[in-house]
Amino acid sequence: MASSSTTDTSQTPAALTVLYDGACPLCRREIGVYRHLRSDTPVCFADVNAASAYLPSGATRQQLLARFHVQRHDGELLSGAQAFLALWAVLPGWRWLARAGRLPGAAWLMERAYRFFLHVRPMLQRWASRMD
Repeated sequence: MASSSTTDTSQTPAALTVLYDGACPLCRREIGVYRHLRSDTPVCFADVNAASAYLPSGATRQQLLARFHVQRHDGELLSGAQAFLALWAVLPGWRWLARAGRLPGAAWLMERAYRFFLHVRPMLQRWASRMD
């Protein structure tokens, strides 16, 4: 198993698989930031918009595109704030935010903020598309 850097889904088994919307300009930018970080934990990135994309058992493409998801090595699928917290916990420079998410009420608050973001996401996507 690789011990450093992030990988794509064609390489070594990952402790965490990030399932993201590659057609979303916001998502592409964010994932681009994460991909360049050197993690001690292998992280794979799977664009669920790709026809050949890996889809976890029991999850539809539509469900995966609607919210941010990560899948742990044991198969557990996390979404929203919990998915971000799991990813941030393995990324240098972001671990502090994962630790903050363990404070009482913080994950709940992060989830509410994420749900608000989902409501404005289409407008932000249009804006970001114009900048591409």
